[in-house]
Amino acid sequence: MDMGVISEAIRLATAPVFLPTGVGGILNVLGNRLARVIDRARWVKSMIAANSDPAGLGHYYEELRALRRRKFIINFATAMLVLSAVLIAMTIIELFFSASVEPGKLQISNLVPITFIGSFISLVGACVLYLAEILYASNTISFDPA
Repeated sequence: MDMGVISEAIRLATAPVFLPTGVGGILNVLGNRLARVIDRARWVKSMIAANSDPAGLGHYYEELRALRRRKFIINFATAMLVLSAVLIAMTIIELFFSASVEPGKLQISNLVPITFIGSFISLVGACVLYLAEILYASNTISFDPA
């Protein structure tokens, strides 16, 4: 196998390697947000259990419903990011092994554009869900002292 073809395959395969780092950073942020939602839900549930007046529990149940929606949005965004990371990894693998398809000639697999574009569609979807969760969370907070 020609060393020029091998070096070209390695160059192509390493170009998108920085992408999983960015996806991992966003996954870390989503994980932290999910942890805060879970901690808050546990606190609200403890307040419901400690409160003996059923008339004053409405706002706690409303907050739990909002936290449940936030949890769903975060989980869906996390799933999309994991899919994006898997598709990026598949793209890198396809690019690396493209050198061995035909000796002496670099051929890019037909799946490379599909996995690469799919990873970015999934990444954009996850970012939109992240924004939706932030907007939803900020709309559920009341700054009124009452």
